[in-house]
Amino acid sequence: MSNLLLNPILIAIGVLYVLCLKKFNVLVSLLIAALLAGSCSGLSLKHTMDLFIQGMGDNAETSLSYILLGALAAAMIQTGFSSALSQVLTRWIGNKKFLLFIILTCLSMSSQNILPIHIAFIPMVIPPLLSLMNQLTIDRRAIACILSFGLVAPYISIPAGFGLIFQKLILDNLRKNGIETTYGANWHCFAILGASMVVGLLIAIFISYKKPRTYTPKALTISAEKPEKLTKGKSIALISAIVGTFAVQLTTHSLPLGAILGLGMLFVFKAVSRKHLDKMINDGIISMGFIAFVMLAAAGFANVLKETHSVDRLVNDLLPLLPHSKAISAALILTIGLVITLGIGSSFGTIPIIATIFVPLCVQLNYSVPEIVILIASAAALGDAGAPVSESALGPTTGLAIDGQHDHIWDTCVPTFLHYNIPLFVSALLAVMFGWV
Repeated sequence: MSNLLLNPILIAIGVLYVLCLKKFNVLVSLLIAALLAGSCSGLSLKHTMDLFIQGMGDNAETSLSYILLGALAAAMIQTGFSSALSQVLTRWIGNKKFLLFIILTCLSMSSQNILPIHIAFIPMVIPPLLSLMNQLTIDRRAIACILSFGLVAPYISIPAGFGLIFQKLILDNLRKNGIETTYGANWHCFAILGASMVVGLLIAIFISYKKPRTYTPKALTISAEKPEKLTKGKSIALISAIVGTFAVQLTTHSLPLGAILGLGMLFVFKAVSRKHLDKMINDGIISMGFIAFVMLAAAGFANVLKETHSVDRLVNDLLPLLPHSKAISAALILTIGLVITLGIGSSFGTIPIIATIFVPLCVQLNYSVPEIVILIASAAALGDAGAPVSESALGPTTGLAIDGQHDHIWDTCVPTFLHYNIPLFVSALLAVMFGWV
């Protein structure tokens, strides 16, 4: 037990979360946690830092995407799009805040399956709606939960877009470890997890964050310059840029290329003057730069944990403690999945790690194939909602914190962690205990 408590991954992630909850800078917290993990594994500070820097490249494309999408969002706001969109939606929605909730839920869900652009829609859509949210005194924690639900629940439960990738990755890793199954045979396992997140969403909207919350009205522009008037020509250019961005992203699977094309179209069609290009890029860095660096640091942190073999040591220390009780073993498996995902911030990246270790163990404990599927799927997804370094948390913060009135940890991570990880954990555990699958 003493070896387990001294495991580098537990120490590092524990320190990371304590620092974040104390409102310590997330970027610096990641660096401290990585250095601590390396030191606990016997590595020198220099070697640990080298591993950290080497790993940062794994998220280079994602980080560049954030900067370019921030620039694209700044350009679109400068055209007057934000003001026009806010005025139209204000007239359309009126005081029906639940209509806004439905629209944002559908939009965020479609970003995973129907039009798989992931978080790319957030910096374009959410900032223009902040004034409307302020008018309706909506607690932004509810919006964070809505957006996070739309970014996570569809890939867990719907076999299309990112959902197809997620479920295929799980089943492929099961086959690699000796479990033969088909996609259609396990749909109910994923449906149970999706339904549990619906429960969390309803609790967040109708109970936890139902009360009005007041925010200080602030300008919607990222920069100090007043937005221009949205003309018919600019509207056509904006629609073309949006369609072009999405089309390139879908065909090339590259968000940076899509964002560059969108920016280029705005300048070519003179929706934004080319002399403002430097300002747009600077605004993108101001609004998205910190998030981009957090993503780089998260990849560095994950590389340190990987190279120190902290995950393998954690599992090896836990295996002797696993009883033959399905319920207790399942709870420990889910807990390990939660810890790993909280550390690396990626449910997709967690699957190969936990499948290799836990599939043989589940076979020894006589779990059925559906039980193994739901345990691996839930263990991988746990932590994605609520992890400080997860895109499912960073994305909502990107749009909601643009006026400085939304805290990444306490207004996004903690609410989404409580409302989604608890239902996911409990539903998977009950499914195994009572044979729901």
